[in-house]
Amino acid sequence: MTQASAQRGETLLEVNNIEVIYNHVILVLKGVSLSVPKGGITALLGGNGAGKTTTLKAISNLLQSERGEVTKGSITYRGQKIQDRSPSDLVRTGVIQVMEGRHCFEHLTIEENLLTGAYTRRDGAAAIRQDLEMVYSYFPRLKERRRSQAGYTSGGEQQMCAIGRALMSRPETILLDEPSMGLAPQLVEEIFEIVRDLNEKEGVSFLLAEQNTNVALRYAHYGYILENGRVVMDGAAAELRENQDVKEFYLGMSEQGRKSFRDVRSYRRRKRWLN
Repeated sequence: MTQASAQRGETLLEVNNIEVIYNHVILVLKGVSLSVPKGGITALLGGNGAGKTTTLKAISNLLQSERGEVTKGSITYRGQKIQDRSPSDLVRTGVIQVMEGRHCFEHLTIEENLLTGAYTRRDGAAAIRQDLEMVYSYFPRLKERRRSQAGYTSGGEQQMCAIGRALMSRPETILLDEPSMGLAPQLVEEIFEIVRDLNEKEGVSFLLAEQNTNVALRYAHYGYILENGRVVMDGAAAELRENQDVKEFYLGMSEQGRKSFRDVRSYRRRKRWLN
């Protein structure tokens, strides 16, 4: 565990120096290490193709369906190795992933989708109904649309449904992949406000992969920046927001104001943080 993660309290999830290879030849992750503290919102940042989704799938053991595998390093949850655990077993442990692109069951209603999230539970119908009402309290729009087929709802409603379905499993940690993708800015803010409420009021820890660095760093406590399958920078979210390199490259800002795309490309070639 790094000193930074130790300062942030009890560590739930620890990814230690993992490598991921697809089809036995394509090296995608190269020595990625990160930790997620209990009760924290941790952001995994970077552009398209940086390795964010692969990192989440390595944790939740969803790589095999894409002919990928963790070939080096270790992944532990509460000190126990989880690399050989099935995704359903991980859900029972308290770790669940909300996939990029929402992936609702389109032919089911919103409420039926939410109830599928409780499939692994064994604590009775009353407890499940109580949690369903809890989900509706955070997502009142879902309650209004609960009888609607998910395939006929908006992208924002489907994203809410996907998060709500994950909540129905009573998770301790949610791996949230690109929650802002394809959503209007107002909806993005709404989703992130709910994530913060769930973190503060329900104690859910989050590891969220996000291209929208500006929004993610406003809601996260700590961040890791991935570039070409490597962690190139990490730190407290407030510090990353003020870091000049992050401002220039990821937020498109410099001391002289907003940079042009040509300047950003030139900056990318310099890669000052790798020197």
